[in-house]
Amino acid sequence: MTDAAADNTATTSNTSVDLAADRARLLELIKEQAVVHGRVMLSSGKQADYYVDLRRISLSGEAAPLVGRVMRELTKQLDFDAVGGLTLGADPVATSMLHAAAAAGDRLDAFVVRKQGKAHGLQQRIEGPSIKGRRVLVVEDTTTTGASPTDAVQAARDEGAEVVAVATIVDRATGAQQVIEDGLGVPYLSAFSLEDVGLA
Repeated sequence: MTDAAADNTATTSNTSVDLAADRARLLELIKEQAVVHGRVMLSSGKQADYYVDLRRISLSGEAAPLVGRVMRELTKQLDFDAVGGLTLGADPVATSMLHAAAAAGDRLDAFVVRKQGKAHGLQQRIEGPSIKGRRVLVVEDTTTTGASPTDAVQAARDEGAEVVAVATIVDRATGAQQVIEDGLGVPYLSAFSLEDVGLA
């Protein structure tokens, strides 16, 4: 084996170890900080015995960089140049991925989908660099019914973007995958399942 080949093998091995460590630490932080036990009302109107508050993770100085790298690894087989979703859950996820891309020497834009269009100024529903004619990834922090990413996908398509997939940090296994894949015709990816975070 040449020195160059050995260096490449070592780099690949180190990268794999780093990504495995990132994923393990992120999961640990989710279990420690984001899982809240107790009766809660979800945004879908359903009740649950626990709540996964991913904003405690996506807005954490330690966890946010992990989110960016783990979500980039999850979606590495996809071709897209902008990432975003429905505010508020998607915003920190998208910006974490933007910064992770920049740290790796890549370019990735982020965008924000408002829940409603502005009534003043440019009256835009989508904020950030234009996504018209671009391939985009829609993200979310945790997904229950799929309603929020569905709204974001439709808004992005209305803006003239091609949505390549929907990706979330934690999937609650309550039907979102079927809604997104069957209803929208795009792949649905999740970094962690309920089993992963110890809730199933």
